[in-house]
Amino acid sequence: MSRVLVLYTGGTIGMDHTPEGLAPVLGLLPRLLQRFERPDLAFDVVEFEQLIDSSAITPRQWNQILDALVARYDAYDGFVVIHGTDTMAYTAGALAFALRGLSKPVVLTGAQLPLVHPRSDGWSNLADAFEAACQPDLMEVAIAFDRLLLRGSRARKLDAERFDGFNSPNAAPLAEFAISAHWHRERWLRPDGEWRPQRLNENLKLAALMLTPGHGSALAGQILRDGGLDGAILLSYGSGNAPADPALLEGVAAMTARGGPVLTLTQVVKGAVAVGAYAASQPLARAGALPGGDLTPEAALAKLHVLLSAGLPVDTLRAALGRSLRGEMTT
Repeated sequence: MSRVLVLYTGGTIGMDHTPEGLAPVLGLLPRLLQRFERPDLAFDVVEFEQLIDSSAITPRQWNQILDALVARYDAYDGFVVIHGTDTMAYTAGALAFALRGLSKPVVLTGAQLPLVHPRSDGWSNLADAFEAACQPDLMEVAIAFDRLLLRGSRARKLDAERFDGFNSPNAAPLAEFAISAHWHRERWLRPDGEWRPQRLNENLKLAALMLTPGHGSALAGQILRDGGLDGAILLSYGSGNAPADPALLEGVAAMTARGGPVLTLTQVVKGAVAVGAYAASQPLARAGALPGGDLTPEAALAKLHVLLSAGLPVDTLRAALGRSLRGEMTT
């Protein structure tokens, strides 16, 4: 028998109709989950006292999820985290990097329609999440959504209208659920050393800045120079290209000199930053920006946050940002 802990944080899946519209209702989801009781599965549900719309999530809620999971880690074989879809990819990334040495499945899921809706996708998402959480050789954070199991550090929300709201554009799925489950075990990660979870520093100031034609690059440079940031993500064009705007480059150089990492990502959904593919990618690198490869913005923010929370020396931090720690980037 598999023992699974369910952490219910909020989100559309557990909402019900109220006079003010759809809203989380305490006690509703644990009652509905009784549908999944079966002889070979024992599960307990921890319903957070303050159920939130995931658009309101902060590092404090990430620590709350981490604390609840770590406190019960030894008592369960796997974990299901029920979460709103808006920021699920951010939370999956935060957990993927913070749960160092993870040797059990942690599976996030949610729904585009609440379970009380007759066409809710939540039932199938939950069924797949429970099945994935019972796989003893799945030792990573994943998202179960619309019959796919995706690496948590690779997944993105790509559609707000269709049921296939999530995918991992630069990585193949970990499993596909049809009449039978197709487990792609050859893609699964192994533990990265001993169990040593890392809580998040809730006071870090991080920002993702998207370059745009016109004044966008100068504004990004000003924020990097004067914004008091601890770290930043710069969403550049194509394969890492940016204008050689002196204000932008001075901002990158100033932040780098303070020890604050600046990660360069691409704005496009598929592909990667490749310094040197075009001459326009070189100035950012010379100013001190680090190429983020095919990291997603969600994974990049989470990786920055966890590594900065660990208080690593600058050189160690920069080296770690360039390595794939939990399958988050192609190297």
